[in-house]
Amino acid sequence: MKIMLVEDNEGIILGLEYLLTQEGYGVLTAKSVSQARKIMEREECDLILLDVTLPDGNGFSFCSEMKKTRKIPVIFLTVKEEESDVVKGLDLGADDYVIKPFRNRELLSRIRSVLRRNGVGNVVLLQCGDIVMNPETGKVRRGDQPVELTKLEYKILYIMMSCPGKLFTRNEILADIWDVSGNFVNDNTLSVTMKRLREKLGDSEGQLIKTIRGMGYRMEAL
Repeated sequence: MKIMLVEDNEGIILGLEYLLTQEGYGVLTAKSVSQARKIMEREECDLILLDVTLPDGNGFSFCSEMKKTRKIPVIFLTVKEEESDVVKGLDLGADDYVIKPFRNRELLSRIRSVLRRNGVGNVVLLQCGDIVMNPETGKVRRGDQPVELTKLEYKILYIMMSCPGKLFTRNEILADIWDVSGNFVNDNTLSVTMKRLREKLGDSEGQLIKTIRGMGYRMEAL
């Protein structure tokens, strides 16, 4: 599947290109409305991530123009959060509206949701060894046995299984999970939650989720 990113902030572009590529999406990048038009003339894409403020126009007008001829789902990315802007975007046919700064996992979840609602793509199961996670249903199993996890445990496992073999620092994990339960998650809570997660997975010895001392954690790519 291909996603077109229409954004003029170089830092956001680099971050999202890496994130989306790691998730298996093809990425087409435009830094202006004119570049986005040229890409649309020669390429097919399954979804557009669209900034509102662009050097040669705005996302609202481009969305309105594009929706007249194509049925491509659109998610607005913007720092604007006034209710009128949200309503305007949705009235123009946008499928979702994400406020910057956003959390990567939340954005990925919204992308999958929009694609699913538009009948694009299939459910992608995450698997590492005999552990299988279904992001659409939130269910996890190891072999034939279901694994019941709390929201925090599930979030940590999702992060780890999204990139098997990648070293995640404790700070990276904390940045993604601190508000998943509606409360601040500190370093000690992460340690306790990781211990309980391993126990539920039958990984008390830490052979599946490795602790890299002084650095963080890595899900073994079995």
